[in-house]
Amino acid sequence: MAKKYEGPAIGIDLGMTYSCVAVWQGQNNRTEIIHNEQGNRITPSFVAFSSDQRLIGDAAKNQAASNPANTIFDAKRLIGRKYSDITIQNDLLLWPFKVIAGFNDNPVILVNYRGEEKSFSPEEISSMILTKMWEIAEKLLETPIKNAVITVPAYFNDSQRKATIDAGAIAGLNVMQMINEPTAAALAHGLQKRPNCVEDRNIFNFDFGVGTFDVSLLTLKNNVFHVKAVAGDTHLGGEDFDNRMMNHFVEEIQRKNKVDISENPGSLRRIRTSCERAKRTLSFAVVATIEVNALFQGIELSSSITRAKFEMINIDLFEKCMEIVESCFVDSGMDKSSVDDVVLIGGSSRIPKLQQLLQDFFNGKDLCMSINPDEAVAYGAAVQAAMLNVKYVPNLMLRECHTLVSWYVRERT
Repeated sequence: MAKKYEGPAIGIDLGMTYSCVAVWQGQNNRTEIIHNEQGNRITPSFVAFSSDQRLIGDAAKNQAASNPANTIFDAKRLIGRKYSDITIQNDLLLWPFKVIAGFNDNPVILVNYRGEEKSFSPEEISSMILTKMWEIAEKLLETPIKNAVITVPAYFNDSQRKATIDAGAIAGLNVMQMINEPTAAALAHGLQKRPNCVEDRNIFNFDFGVGTFDVSLLTLKNNVFHVKAVAGDTHLGGEDFDNRMMNHFVEEIQRKNKVDISENPGSLRRIRTSCERAKRTLSFAVVATIEVNALFQGIELSSSITRAKFEMINIDLFEKCMEIVESCFVDSGMDKSSVDDVVLIGGSSRIPKLQQLLQDFFNGKDLCMSINPDEAVAYGAAVQAAMLNVKYVPNLMLRECHTLVSWYVRERT
């Protein structure tokens, strides 16, 4: 017998750098992405601590350059991992905040909060972000919310999934279900673009976010998804491109000014933020400028980067992405010519080089870019939450949307 939930349910895309929340509006028979108090439909997954307050979201990210040691991001890269994990050790070189080994080799984040040193687990930081998304939803719906479907990368292992559920519990949420990000996005694509699909339709999801990369191959028939294969890397994303660009300009500053700023967290944060903006610009322009005033000891950074240079310094990351795409088809035993839709998900999927490589791989096939890549995952999670909570939602017309989602996860070895 299906479990009954009291009250409304929301879908939360708990992202590495940005999170998003959505809800199925039964009276309008549609899914609504909920904007935050800044009017933005996505919220930075940042938490900051100061001498007198805790900030979450846009407010936390906006002060990151002036308070780098106490501004936490990338908690999703820490969650469910051990401190001795080689990927964590590599990330420690990039993070301005302090992470140490705690009990049982679990990572612990140290910050200065209200004049005292405080320690937080990655689950606690993630719970703060979940709480923020929950509060955003409650403000719109004007009703208490307890139930949520939370998304995770397809390649999250059991430990990372359990830690995500723990984060939801710390936040006070009832986690109805966790759903894989590419599966949620496929659900969004299927309902928006293929609502009454009776023929077999093979959908390839290319989910390239800021911090994680997933690909999945699914077959849709009669509104039922069957996952054929998944592949990915929980430690590859748009942030890696930002770091490559940042290192490029740090080396340029050292070459031109004979100054090494690699040990100055505030300066690095400002360069990385500027590089992130430049990366977005290069998605539609062939050159982007980098301007950072009063960077360090009177030094100002005024430079530019071309799309060709950006692609050159990241070429190995592009190649790694395509190797993962190929491995998905090897695992599935399906020929790439059998794919009907290639769906792009995640903000970093806007990078032109990746789109070109994908088109070449699929022999010039048009890519599906009609759904917002930043919102597709939250959209699918909200629909799944509504289906689990169908008893509560009044007049919920889910004949077209009553999709039974099935999936499996192959753990990384």
